Amino acid sequence: MTQTIYLALTHDWELRGDGSGDIEEIQFAPLRRLLAIYEKAGARTTFLPDVMQQLRFRSLQDEHPELKRAADSWDEHAQEAYARGHDIQLHLHSQWSNVEYENGRWQLRGDWSLLNYDQDMATKMISDSRSYLENALHPVDPQYRCVAFRASALALAPSAHLLSSLAALGIEIDVSVAGGVYLNNDTLQLDYRTCEEGFLPYYPRMDDARRISNQQEPIVCVPLNHFYGSRRLVTKQNLALAKARFSSTEKTTAGPARLDSQSTGLARVYEKLIAPAIKRKHFVSDTGRLNYPLMCEMLASIRQRARESGLAKVPVVLTNHPKDIRDWAGLERFVGEVADAPDLKFITLSELAEKIRSGEFRVRTAETSHR
Repeated sequence: MTQTIYLALTHDWELRGDGSGDIEEIQFAPLRRLLAIYEKAGARTTFLPDVMQQLRFRSLQDEHPELKRAADSWDEHAQEAYARGHDIQLHLHSQWSNVEYENGRWQLRGDWSLLNYDQDMATKMISDSRSYLENALHPVDPQYRCVAFRASALALAPSAHLLSSLAALGIEIDVSVAGGVYLNNDTLQLDYRTCEEGFLPYYPRMDDARRISNQQEPIVCVPLNHFYGSRRLVTKQNLALAKARFSSTEKTTAGPARLDSQSTGLARVYEKLIAPAIKRKHFVSDTGRLNYPLMCEMLASIRQRARESGLAKVPVVLTNHPKDIRDWAGLERFVGEVADAPDLKFITLSELAEKIRSGEFRVRTAETSHR
């Protein structure tokens, strides 16, 4: 059997989670650089802008001209990416639901998790963001539709209403669920360690996207890919990152680098260096936070899981945070090699949704096997 893997390269395009960061430096400039890389390789990808951020910029632009300039440039960059053949789909961070802006700084006071908002508030955020995105892109393509969604901080499940609200708003696929992810802190609580499908598209139970429905549903979950990096390569990358951070700190301080506290420092050393040497590290497949060797391990894992599926056509969703790209040269090399590989094709989320709609990609239910 000849098998084709369809890679959807997606990008969460946004400021820092607390609203900080220079928008030209961490959003606009990286997007332009990515467009150049993808144009060279002939790759078509998907950008997922945080539209709640843009709505807040627009809401205060009359009082703060700098916000209008930034918001106008945001629209122009999104339109340019779309005009050059890339897809634009919906992402939002709900912490932008309650903000203050003073002296050029944002204070984000909203909850990070959509799971903690009632149905009316969550639906309004999604609806307003979808409408803004469609209106922004209709001058480029009057037929543009928003059909794909990634939740704030991946927080999609469990929820009694989020999937139904998305489907009612015309969203056909969700790309939020990443198997193995677990967070439990003051900002976010999320547990995807027991997802019933972590690789192939599936119909989710409408009250819990971690579970597979036993029937066709009005929305499909396409998992955000994950893999386990080898001990050797993870340790090597973390040592390189630690060295880079130490050198950077040395240049900006009068003395040696200081840790916040001894206990914090020891905890970070264990997490970044000792734990990966003991066991393999779980990664969400984020090409912005991996170096080239780990991207190769990720791709080898994808190929193995695709073979095990027994399917002729397998869609796989990767992510990327342009503000956090660590290995630009490695990313460009990876994209070029994917473009040349006979078993790999690039796909946008709009194209992925269309192929699901047409039946070209199989979608799992609890009653069907992917073997």
